[in-house]
Amino acid sequence: MYVKDYMSTNLITIEPTTSLLQCQDLLKHHRINRLPVVENNQLVGLVTHDLLIESLPSNASSLDRHEVNYLLDKATAKDIMLTRVPTVPPLCLLNEAAQQMTDKNIGALVVTEVNELVGIITDKDIFRAFVDISGAQTPGKSLVLEVVEDRIGIVEEVGEALHSCQINLTHMMVYHLNDLIRVVLHVDATDVAALVEALEARHFTVHSVI
Repeated sequence: MYVKDYMSTNLITIEPTTSLLQCQDLLKHHRINRLPVVENNQLVGLVTHDLLIESLPSNASSLDRHEVNYLLDKATAKDIMLTRVPTVPPLCLLNEAAQQMTDKNIGALVVTEVNELVGIITDKDIFRAFVDISGAQTPGKSLVLEVVEDRIGIVEEVGEALHSCQINLTHMMVYHLNDLIRVVLHVDATDVAALVEALEARHFTVHSVI
C-alpha cells in the first residue's frame, strides 16, 4: 500500500508572506493542524498549530484578544515556519511512512515530487489504512491464529484449510509478538466452525474468532 493511496490531496496552503492571523483563521475554519507553505509551486516550509501557539509572547495570557490579534497580524508564516520539513514521495510504502512518523514523533508527513507539494499523509490516514487492511468493515468473521514455531509453508497450509471448507479469504495480516507469530484472517463466511477444525488439524491454535 502506497502513501498516494491514502494521502490527502485537497490541501489548504499558504505563502511565506501570509500573516499568522490568517494562518490561525485557516486552521480554525478548516479544522486542520498544518499549513504547507508554498512559493512558486515549491514547498518551502510548514506552519503548525503548535508553532503558532509557541510564537505568541510569554505574556500572551495577560493580553486581550485585540492585542493578540495585532501581534499575529504583524508576523508572517516565514517568521515561524519549519524549513526542514519531513517529506515522503507518493510511492513510499505506508509502513515506511508510519515508521518515520514514529521515529520522529510527528503526526504527519508532507508528500512531494521533486519538491512540489502533492499531498499530506497523517496518522489518521494510517489508521484508516489499517482498518482497510484488517477487514474490520468487511462482512464476515476474523480468526486469530497462533503459531508457536515459524515454518515454511504456513500461508500454503492456511490456503489448504480455506479451500477444504470452500471459504474465501478477504484479508490477512501476520505479526510477531515476542516468541509467537499471530496470523489474523478475515473471511467472508459467518459460520467458521469447519474452518476452525481444518486449521487446528494443521497444527494452528485458533486463539479467537471475532
